[in-house]
Amino acid sequence: MKEEFLYYVWQYKLFSTNQLVTTNGNGIQIQKTGVLNKNEGPDFLNAQLIIDDQLWAGNVEMHVKSSDWYMHKHEQDSNYDAVILHVVWEHDTVIYMANNCPLPTLVLKDVVRKEVVLNYHQFNFKNSQWIPCEKQINSIDSFLLKNWLERLYIERLEQKSILIDTLLKESNNNYEAVLFQLIAKNFGLKVNGNAFLDLAKSIDYTIFRKVATRENSLMALLFGMAGFLDENIENPYFFKLQEEFRYLKHKYNLKSLSKNNFLFFRMRPTNFPTIRIAQLVTLFSLHQHLFSKLLKLNTKVDVYSLLNFSVDDFWQEHYTFETTSKKSPKKLTKSFIDLLLINSILPLKFVYLRNTGAKNKQSIISLIEQVAAEKNTIITRFAELKIPANNAMESQALLTLKNNYCTEKRCLDCAIGNRIIRT
Repeated sequence: MKEEFLYYVWQYKLFSTNQLVTTNGNGIQIQKTGVLNKNEGPDFLNAQLIIDDQLWAGNVEMHVKSSDWYMHKHEQDSNYDAVILHVVWEHDTVIYMANNCPLPTLVLKDVVRKEVVLNYHQFNFKNSQWIPCEKQINSIDSFLLKNWLERLYIERLEQKSILIDTLLKESNNNYEAVLFQLIAKNFGLKVNGNAFLDLAKSIDYTIFRKVATRENSLMALLFGMAGFLDENIENPYFFKLQEEFRYLKHKYNLKSLSKNNFLFFRMRPTNFPTIRIAQLVTLFSLHQHLFSKLLKLNTKVDVYSLLNFSVDDFWQEHYTFETTSKKSPKKLTKSFIDLLLINSILPLKFVYLRNTGAKNKQSIISLIEQVAAEKNTIITRFAELKIPANNAMESQALLTLKNNYCTEKRCLDCAIGNRIIRT
């Protein structure tokens, strides 16, 4: 038995409230269970109880055993002087307050339905299972599951907003600048994501905006700041960019990064940092106010259309400054644009709507539901449990469910776990 289960039972009154009595035989009526306290001090604050026909207002403390009160040395802590009820699973000793009066105690073991306890133990402590409720989850009704997945997706957006809030603070709330940084990070994928973010953050956005109107200058700026123009390569295109970057570096007093930050090993040529930088340049030279444009789009097809472009002639025939390739436009694939939507565009739009007070969550849900579900081992395992992800909103939500709830055994905080325990 864990105290978290006692919190859960008390908060949702998962016990018979008729004829509740203390260990001394005094009647208890619950007016308010109180507010769960996640900080130091009693477990529930501002409860209201009628004990032996007298109304009490104060706090409630919970333990598996009554003697835990002394083990935790609460008798030495003045924060517990306002406790009006001790709720325990097992009563093994009488607790006395500072005035030498016994603390009223309620034993939950005697009043909680056996089915609730059985359900809790059946799925919460079996470490051999992939998720605690893998044998019951497919019995959850679709309405509850859909609503819970939507809430989990919003929770995932909140998690992603932590980085976005930091970037906004650093850029004085410049959403266009933050979009560039987020998309740059996404262009680097997992292997080069941080290196691309460092590259984007190394460029003052006022300088970036001035240079972005000229594609060759922007190409020189990004490749130069990434350290790719520090070598001597016998190539007219390379010389042209190198000369332009020397001018920009002197004009704006720039300090470039090292190209060693960018990894090529075991990567598909289409994901080479050089190709991704070239695509990044073309995208932002074509669209000077990209965030403003994306903010107005509500369909996946419109986003695909906006992000449909080809790189310049040189990069259509090269993977690096030295490595040639069969000529191809090297456009962004639809699956890659889906990643941009999932990880950059929609999270930033979510933060923008939240910060501007616009309550338009449904526009984000509507767009993410148009995006195909991701494919990974977690999504595959849920599908095997007959919980398939039909779109990216559901796959993102299932990732949050697995990582933030199932793995952490937070079944009591999960709508699915709640339903199973109460059944």
